Amino acid sequence: MEELKDKLKNLDSKIKTAIQALDLPSKEILLQDLKLQMSASDFWQNQELARQISSQHSNLEKIINHWRDLEKQVFDLSNLLSDLQAEALLAEIIEHFKEISQKYQDLSLELFLQGKYDASPAIMTINAGAGGDDAQDWAQMLERMYLRFAESQNWQVSILSRSLGSEAGIKSVTFRMAGVYAYGYLKTEAGVHRLVRLSPYDSDHARHTSFAMVEVLPELQEVGIDIKEDDLKIDTFRSSGHGGQSVNTTDSAVRITHLPTMLVASCQNERSQLQNKNQAMLYLQSKLQRYYEVEKEEERKALKGEYTQAAWGNQIRSYVLHPYKLVKDHRTNFETSDTEVVLNGDLMPFIKARLEQLVK
Repeated sequence: MEELKDKLKNLDSKIKTAIQALDLPSKEILLQDLKLQMSASDFWQNQELARQISSQHSNLEKIINHWRDLEKQVFDLSNLLSDLQAEALLAEIIEHFKEISQKYQDLSLELFLQGKYDASPAIMTINAGAGGDDAQDWAQMLERMYLRFAESQNWQVSILSRSLGSEAGIKSVTFRMAGVYAYGYLKTEAGVHRLVRLSPYDSDHARHTSFAMVEVLPELQEVGIDIKEDDLKIDTFRSSGHGGQSVNTTDSAVRITHLPTMLVASCQNERSQLQNKNQAMLYLQSKLQRYYEVEKEEERKALKGEYTQAAWGNQIRSYVLHPYKLVKDHRTNFETSDTEVVLNGDLMPFIKARLEQLVK
């Protein structure tokens, strides 16, 4: 019993330290401010701003509630241990302690996510590399993997643009993911992903290696860059993906090119051309901010979609399905032989290993 009390006291201390590191009181003040803004009678007049504030409020509320609930559970369990009936309930108390400890382990990842943009929504682009149908199929497999991961995190996902392959898979896809620390988690996935398997598109069923590039940017609402109207080339075209009313029947899709840098952003999922333009501009702003922040020319080329053969050699992770099964991250050396689970979206062990490496 005394040993359990000591463990609980130690866990309580860790939780309080985490709450202090996360500056939860400041987040609670911000949450109240957002609630006041949302209660204003004219709140929904600017729907784009209202959406951003509502999303920020929802994410903050989840973060605060998770930690405050954990704090309360430790407090209640501590009181229960002091009760005279504690001995009779020892098995249940131990089980509850294990559950609380696991919750803390899961939430403690948030301590690594205090970067400038970590709480922002993420814009992810997957581009198929060289390799024809195999590479395009691999890009679609990655798309499915990340959508499954987003689903497991209860994130909101919207596809901005999607280009189908000529025979199979996709050439590229860009989607926006909004949820608790979406960019903070997904930033660890940016880079080249390599697949080794027996090709279903080869008549000899030979082993093939395919590559896909994953780009991840934070969605920025305000950037310190003056974007001049004269520097933009705006093209409209018919959406190519699945759609409802107006989508696929009118030139509602928008592609914006920033002429000084030749960065391109497009959106085709919204029903109106104006909505697509606004979303594409948000994507372009994020690209521009990143473009001017990075110093390496290779990274700038990647943002433009200019992938060189040398860049494809820098894979961050390999997924081997033949002659053995292994997913290995080459940055952290974390690996697993359960390839099916990973391709079904169980990415958190890889993300955790990378985040822990980044803060060392």
